Amino acid sequence: MMAIETPALMLEEKKLRLNLQRMMDVAATGVQVRPHFKTHKSLYIAKLQMNLGACGITVATASEAELLLENGFRDILIAFPLTDHEKIRRLMRRIPAARVIFTVDSEEQAALVERAAKQEKVTPEVWLKVNSGLNRCGTEPGKETLLLAKKLAAGGLLRLTGVYTHAGHSYAACSAAEIAQIAAAEADSVLLSARLIEEAGIPVPHRSVGSTPTFELAAQYKGITEVRPGNAVFFDGMQVGLGTAAWEEVALTVLATIVSRKKDRLILDAGSKALTTEKGAHGNERMKGFGKLVTKEELYITRVSEEHGVVAFNQQQPSPGVETGGTGLSLNDRVAIIPNHACPVVNLFDHYYFMKEDGGVDILPVDARGMSQ
Repeated sequence: MMAIETPALMLEEKKLRLNLQRMMDVAATGVQVRPHFKTHKSLYIAKLQMNLGACGITVATASEAELLLENGFRDILIAFPLTDHEKIRRLMRRIPAARVIFTVDSEEQAALVERAAKQEKVTPEVWLKVNSGLNRCGTEPGKETLLLAKKLAAGGLLRLTGVYTHAGHSYAACSAAEIAQIAAAEADSVLLSARLIEEAGIPVPHRSVGSTPTFELAAQYKGITEVRPGNAVFFDGMQVGLGTAAWEEVALTVLATIVSRKKDRLILDAGSKALTTEKGAHGNERMKGFGKLVTKEELYITRVSEEHGVVAFNQQQPSPGVETGGTGLSLNDRVAIIPNHACPVVNLFDHYYFMKEDGGVDILPVDARGMSQ
């Protein structure tokens, strides 16, 4: 048996494959799947996704795109409005050997992409990002998006082929009904914008949506051609809180060791450098702590410092937010922790311990760890 030192990033193959298949099941509606790379940052998992029928990969950074392109991937959406001239030029040099889709969300940023296209003598493919309520990047749906599309068409250097959005605000939803409402608005923002653009004589063959809480719902809207779930590859505490997944479906955990036991608390060797301090990207108040222990008792990480994770309890007076008093766990026992948010946790580790269905354990690199440029 492989010796595993803690804290360690653990990934169950069986649950991973079930989650990958769930992501691909939306293809039955005729919608393509372009999963996001930033969650798992693994070439191995990206290849599994492509083998299952993904149409391409979504990335958040230029360095992620370059890693994938250097390893044989040939259809990449950069879901971020790049403004750095050298990053844009490097990626444009990959055309026409690969399909590299750039994001545009303003006239000023489009001019930067056009400048690089002119220098590299290419006509890159671009998608417009629409703001569907997250209020981050993106043009407003409808008229504002149409005006930018017309500017691009008039310039002639950029080929507009798609409109997309990201309903990241769904992570702060308080009910299934609210998630459904956000999914409807997400799809509508893209479909409305695409319809107006096409009425102006500019074809828009690609209409892409889909945060993890909404991708299965948004995929059902007629006219949507693609979804881009990321976190659905693993799921995590946030997704369970949202009702998107059950605890049993979460494929990713952090293995930790109990290094001290006091009368009112346990101390683990997994702190903020293994779990992060996130309680959801939007501060979801339903998150009880900084990770849930996979035990018969309902225990949560109640406090973290860099190397320490604290599980508070009291046999007489349970701590607020902890559902049990006391525990049967002892010094040097190992526990698995379901993190609140899988994406930043993966970026804290060099590799996964990949627990195979046949009982073996492999080392799986986190190939894109730290690739935030």
